[in-house]
Amino acid sequence: MNYHEALQWIHSREKFKIKPGLKRMEWLMEKLGHPEQKLTSIHIAGTNGKGSTLTFLRNLLQEQGYTVGTFTSPYITRFNERISINGLPIDDEDLANLVMNVRPLADELGDTEWGEPTEFEVITAIAILYFSRHPLNFVLFETGLGGRLDSTNIIQPILSIITNVGLDHMAILGHSYEQIAYEKAGIIKENVPVITGAEREDVIEVIQKKATMQDAPLNIIGESFHYHHETSSDHGEVFSFSTASYQSPFYLTKMMGVHQVKNASLALFAMEVLKDFRYKITRELYGSGIEAAHWPARFEKVSEQPLVILDGAHNQEGTQALIDTMKRHYLDKKITILYAALRDKPVKGMVGQLEEIADEIWFTQFDFPKAMYAEEIARLSTSHKSHVCINYNQAVEEIYRSMNDTDVLLITGSLYFISEIRKNFE
Repeated sequence: MNYHEALQWIHSREKFKIKPGLKRMEWLMEKLGHPEQKLTSIHIAGTNGKGSTLTFLRNLLQEQGYTVGTFTSPYITRFNERISINGLPIDDEDLANLVMNVRPLADELGDTEWGEPTEFEVITAIAILYFSRHPLNFVLFETGLGGRLDSTNIIQPILSIITNVGLDHMAILGHSYEQIAYEKAGIIKENVPVITGAEREDVIEVIQKKATMQDAPLNIIGESFHYHHETSSDHGEVFSFSTASYQSPFYLTKMMGVHQVKNASLALFAMEVLKDFRYKITRELYGSGIEAAHWPARFEKVSEQPLVILDGAHNQEGTQALIDTMKRHYLDKKITILYAALRDKPVKGMVGQLEEIADEIWFTQFDFPKAMYAEEIARLSTSHKSHVCINYNQAVEEIYRSMNDTDVLLITGSLYFISEIRKNFE
């Protein structure tokens, strides 16, 4: 089996859709000899900020000299980046060989009462098997959806992180903050410390209840640790971080937005927990680890002349963070927005949010099963300066023609759209 055949087989699992529950993963892990038990894992859940927190933590750990595996989703450039070691994606041959290991088991599982594994379950199993075959110090796992019934919840981490809880994937996770928090809190394990960036009282209450049930020490942002945002500039965000026993110097993160300072602080406190675990951690290396962190499609500048920013703000909380960052950095500029979205998102609300900062807003579409048509999105807009262009490449060309040296083009919406259009800027 070659790489392309392996990828085709993985994506063929998509027809089995989302099937919540861990029975299939438990079965797979047992058949594979429990590779998940060989890993020193950190589990990260949350509505927004999972990927950014993970990349801050990976860079902080690498700066200390540790070797770190990461499992993330979705991918931005290439499928392989979902399974990486020290930021280097799994190579094609390794992926194909691992599919050959897992495929017969997937077929066998299909004959059981639990049925065929989903695409995400297969990818998770492949990642765990891959990591178990390498001498890694840590593996950082990002949940795919929720937490309690997510396929990554098969791991036994040394630390759990819940970044925040917002209203996303409500058809699956629930229609209230409390219901969604319950699903995210499902990653909390017995006696395993948990860190959260949640700030809503109703969400914290749910997480606290689960942590108490599990005798898991709970560390809440604003209580166990704090951050202070000092200033924003074209270079990024300057901030400091503190705990009861440590006050940091100023750090610079090149990942723009105050929300990224919060994500960096979650990662920094994770380092402090590991330090308490007696891992060798040198605080003097925190600054270089934070500054090295980069995460594609999160307020990513892909062109300077003209200035083009990509951001995968795919829910209302993410969109608000994006708007706040644009206001902080570019409110004095003419802002043109190019937007495409999936139909299972609260698109009307997000379009309304984006119209707060848009001098012009263009609606487009892309080839994806759940993608909305550009005309559908436009009907949700109240802007007097909106445009529809079904070909996003043509839309970019037309926008370019009207831009001057001080204007900004912000391309946002679905991460799948951002992944597609980003190829044009590589």
